[in-house]
Amino acid sequence: MIKPIVYAIAGFIFTLVACHAKKEKSTTKATNTSIPIVDVLIATPQSIVSQIEANGTVVANEYVELRPEVSGRLTFLNVPEGKLITKGTVVATINDADLQAQLAKLKVQLQLAEITEQRNKKLLNINGINQSDYDASLNQVKSIQADIAYTQSLIDKTIIKAPFDGTMGLRQVSPGAYVTPASVIATLQQLNRLKIDFTMPEEYARYIRKGNTVIVKSDAAEKSTQKATIIAAEPQINTATRNIKVRALLDEGGVNPGAFVKVIVATNNDKKAILVPTNALIPDDKNKQAVLVKNGKAFFVNVETGVRQADAVEVVKGIQKGDTVVVTGVLFARPQNAVQIRSVKQLSEFSN
Repeated sequence: MIKPIVYAIAGFIFTLVACHAKKEKSTTKATNTSIPIVDVLIATPQSIVSQIEANGTVVANEYVELRPEVSGRLTFLNVPEGKLITKGTVVATINDADLQAQLAKLKVQLQLAEITEQRNKKLLNINGINQSDYDASLNQVKSIQADIAYTQSLIDKTIIKAPFDGTMGLRQVSPGAYVTPASVIATLQQLNRLKIDFTMPEEYARYIRKGNTVIVKSDAAEKSTQKATIIAAEPQINTATRNIKVRALLDEGGVNPGAFVKVIVATNNDKKAILVPTNALIPDDKNKQAVLVKNGKAFFVNVETGVRQADAVEVVKGIQKGDTVVVTGVLFARPQNAVQIRSVKQLSEFSN
């Protein structure tokens, strides 16, 4: 009777011991799997060409919107769309019949005034009239001459001419239309020389020098590049954006005015720098941080960055040569907690 009871108690104790051992084993296994697994990169100085990329716009060497200076009806229109015209070519004329009539009237008045002035001059020489009467007739002549010059200037304003050699744009009005100084007849652009306007942050202003060469890439043909020479920079920095505006002369053509381009400005050639993948850095409200592995534990350090490339960024402070930098699993690492290194990566593996 006693033996079965002893056997039952012994079996119960054995079961408890086995369950406890299994629980400890599961806890130990869970603890081991809670250590984050990361990939690392060994910080090594590399030779890079420091470059700055900016957005630019293609600008024609000369550009003008042809507008009339006076209001009136178009009596002549010569807009050869898309063709080259020379300086001085008459593009359009406005009805000037009233001005021509006014000019003819003034010329008749001038003839009469000149005859009167000459007659009074002879009378003055023989003391036939006083000086004031002669001065009045002479003033009349000069006044009419001034009116003629003014009327002639108004007539000249009715003729719209090409101010320079260039390519004519699309016609915006029709013959016989009534136009005002706000009306655009067409555009005229000089395409034999193209310019690039681009902006850069003020901290890079020291790299902008007249005569320096920049690389220009267009989105339409991203693989093809052209060179442009810096010809000038705006002396004042934009107070709203803190950017400086730069103008460069494109060595070749092949792009249309108004096109969007990428401008690459070289800052330093072949300098040594430590590069890390962009996603290896943790942005903070004040600083950027990177995770280093020392003695199997993660340590967070503040870093300062320099030149940014497509997939990597230069670290100028915070990471030394030979440091082990976490490049994947950064978000799972905790300060001074253990991490498990899965593999050592190369920077080239993060390039697209």
